[in-house]
Amino acid sequence: MPVTKTAKRALRSSARKTIVNKLTTSGYEVAIRVARKLKSKASVVKAIALVDRAAKKKVIHKNKAARIKGQLSKLVKPEAKKAASKVKTSKKK
Repeated sequence: MPVTKTAKRALRSSARKTIVNKLTTSGYEVAIRVARKLKSKASVVKAIALVDRAAKKKVIHKNKAARIKGQLSKLVKPEAKKAASKVKTSKKK
């Protein structure tokens, strides 16, 4: 158990963050399972969005997010992937 006032405060903060991180993790894991089962474009896009959000919040590493996204993108049929890539290819200058 923590002794100092600061350590007690850090323990409370850590407990709150753990709850939020577990919710985020379980959310994207469920979405991944659904996407692998259904193999529909909508479910894959939703799972990728949740994985991106988890990586942005630093719940998971960005390379792990990239690996998961690559595995999920293989589930979608090639013609659907082409349509998805055309949507988000332009960059702002």
